Amino acid sequence: MAADMPALVVSPDLIRNPVTARGTKSGAETTPKAAAAASTGVEVREVKPQAVQRVEPVAPAARVPAAPTGAGAKAASATAATTATKAMPAAAPVPTRPEPASSGTMPASGATEISAVRISGTRAVELVADGDAELQRGEMLLTADKLIYREPTDEAVAEGNVRLRQGRDEMSGPSASIVLGERTGSFDAPRYSIVRTREPLEPGDPPREVNGGGRASVLYFEGENQYRAENATWSTCSVDDPDWYIKAGDMSLDYDREMGVARDSTVVFQGVPLFWMPWAEFPLAGQRQSGVLPPTIGYSNTTGFDLAVPYYWNIAPNYDATITPRWMSQRGLQLGGEVRYMGETYRGDVSAEWLSRDNKTGEERTLGSLQHQQWITPALYGSLDLNGVSDDDYFEDLSSNISIASKVNLLREGRLIYTGSEWWSASALVQSYQTLNPDPDETVTTPYRRLPQLQLNASRPDLPGGLNFAWNSEFVNFSHPDEDNPDATRFVAYPQLSLPIERSGYYITPKIGVHYTSYDIDRDPTATLRDSITRSIPIVSIDSGMTFEREANFFGRDVIQTLEPRLYYLKTAYRYQEDIPLFDTSTYDFGFAQIFSENLYSGSDRIANANQLTAAVTSRLINPETGAEWMKVLLGQRYYFEDQRVTSNYYDESGTLVENETARTSKQADVLAGFSGSVAANTTLESLWQYNPRDDRTERFNTTLRYQPGFAKTLNLSYRYTKDTLRDLDISGQWPLGGRWYGVTRLTHSLKEDRLTEAIGGIEYDGGCWVVRVAMHRFATDADDVTKSVFIQLELNDLASIGTSPVNLIKRSVPGYGTINEPGGNRVFGVE
Repeated sequence: MAADMPALVVSPDLIRNPVTARGTKSGAETTPKAAAAASTGVEVREVKPQAVQRVEPVAPAARVPAAPTGAGAKAASATAATTATKAMPAAAPVPTRPEPASSGTMPASGATEISAVRISGTRAVELVADGDAELQRGEMLLTADKLIYREPTDEAVAEGNVRLRQGRDEMSGPSASIVLGERTGSFDAPRYSIVRTREPLEPGDPPREVNGGGRASVLYFEGENQYRAENATWSTCSVDDPDWYIKAGDMSLDYDREMGVARDSTVVFQGVPLFWMPWAEFPLAGQRQSGVLPPTIGYSNTTGFDLAVPYYWNIAPNYDATITPRWMSQRGLQLGGEVRYMGETYRGDVSAEWLSRDNKTGEERTLGSLQHQQWITPALYGSLDLNGVSDDDYFEDLSSNISIASKVNLLREGRLIYTGSEWWSASALVQSYQTLNPDPDETVTTPYRRLPQLQLNASRPDLPGGLNFAWNSEFVNFSHPDEDNPDATRFVAYPQLSLPIERSGYYITPKIGVHYTSYDIDRDPTATLRDSITRSIPIVSIDSGMTFEREANFFGRDVIQTLEPRLYYLKTAYRYQEDIPLFDTSTYDFGFAQIFSENLYSGSDRIANANQLTAAVTSRLINPETGAEWMKVLLGQRYYFEDQRVTSNYYDESGTLVENETARTSKQADVLAGFSGSVAANTTLESLWQYNPRDDRTERFNTTLRYQPGFAKTLNLSYRYTKDTLRDLDISGQWPLGGRWYGVTRLTHSLKEDRLTEAIGGIEYDGGCWVVRVAMHRFATDADDVTKSVFIQLELNDLASIGTSPVNLIKRSVPGYGTINEPGGNRVFGVE
């Protein structure tokens, strides 16, 4: 009887994509059950009835049935087949075993396919798939020993070795019940792993996958990408044996917002509970998230034991704030805060610190900082940079960072820049400084204030005949808090005309200009110096160069060798300038960039006389296939045709000459030589030498040798020498110590003073999904002022950074340092 009934194969989505029922076997009267099937919108197709034979399954993966030989036998594999009465397998063609979505063909979106060793059930009511049961809909694949699929409610009940996969997400456990279309239901005692892509922290960085998972007594599906778990864990470590995890009585995972919420939770590391939280939010893909941050702990001899417990407030995607109470055993309780904001046309950062009473000094101590940048219009840009502290010793007493502790001039400025077109722009600047004098024996000079500075600059490279025109001008009102330094106004205009001639293999650029300056100086009435000064200085230069190339072979390597000679002639007229104060002028450091510049000095208060020729040659060895530079050698020298008459010396208000330098009388400047390149496998050398041929002595010599065979493997040896000033030996490096341990160090020794000026020593351990770092830092701003600090950090990847991070310090101090994991930053839970 059963063999005479047609087999009905269910294939489309039964709930979300209803279609009209086509009916039963031709000519048959519609039965009540068939009518019910039609009312549910189940699409059925008629399959020609065939006799089947009993075939025992040889392997579950083999879904191809044998040829039918007899009626009443069980099929080796069947599709989702039902009859109007008692279930009867049919020898209809069946689909092969569906593969996961990522590895093969899947059903059309919305279609549902079920396969198993045995399938039984009632049409339009319930299908029972037993033995290697599989249900696939789109990217979702549900497998189990036994599956019950209820068509009217779109519910799948799975028992025994249940596994649910969708994309790269995977869950497994003993049993589950899921309403497929609504993504609701529950999973008993699951093991779960959910993968999401974290956006790059910095522009240009690649995105990275974050794999979070854990176990629970029960996991509830509460809609697409929404989960809630009881007695659950979550970690970015291996699910089976995590080194750290969040353990919570109740946990919600919202993968739409990529945020988790843990109630009655504990962070556990290596089986040891670190801290308990009644309620906490944490990121599921490493993004910023509000919450109390794990404490930062440190020690230094200036603050004592140092404990900070920040709270991070993620106000909006483009606004956040951090409030940081900080307790220092030697200083007291400090409150700090930072607010960051960003819009389409602006961004900024506001920071403040307040210590009501320093236990050592008995004084109130404060810090404030504001940085703001904004495009006011498409052509108008503005910025603010305001910084201040309560006293001269603030950074030395309360910071363990040498770059901060050595700050002496805190900038305070506002700036506007207007770009009128591609060829001209204008700007306005108001600028002053707070000058700190932490050492009473060494007074720091306060820079002049600019109240304001107005600039107008233009450049037209498209004039007839190939001429280029440039215009640089400014008006500045200088003011100084010290009455011994006169206030003044200065106007500068520097029109220039040049004719660049560029051809294949060579170039020549003649240029002429006139540097005009006018001063109005507010001098003491008793002073004998000029208070109104006008200065016009013609400047003529010719810059030229050539490039030669040839194919060569050095040390068995084919290269392209270049020879690039360059000549630069400069003629600048002499004008007397010693009665002009130094408002913003200082001497340039001597180097390859400076020997091709028009002036020995920065600023406009000194325009050095010149009648000189600079000659230099550069040779490069270049890889002919990649264009990468292998080695470079530079040699240059300046030749003078007249003595130096303009110096940075000046007369002060009392008429006394302040001597800053001695005028040059020789005809030759120092010789500059430089080298950079690869000298051996994974080994580079960089060196700069400044030689004084007049006195036959070295004025300056710097060299750095680096060996870097791979990631987190670097050794550096540096020597720095400056005559009468500096003679330092520097050793730094990072190297694997074995067993996932890494060592890092830097030692800077002053050979001139025979003392250690800076020392860093640390170890790191990479646990795969966590990193621990311990570092010690010692630095001396002078011989008698030494600061010592200890950094201890535990970083749980993509979750938390506990302790004080030494990463930025090490990056600045150890060239070639490789961060052994991607830093979690300070935004915990979440990254900065």
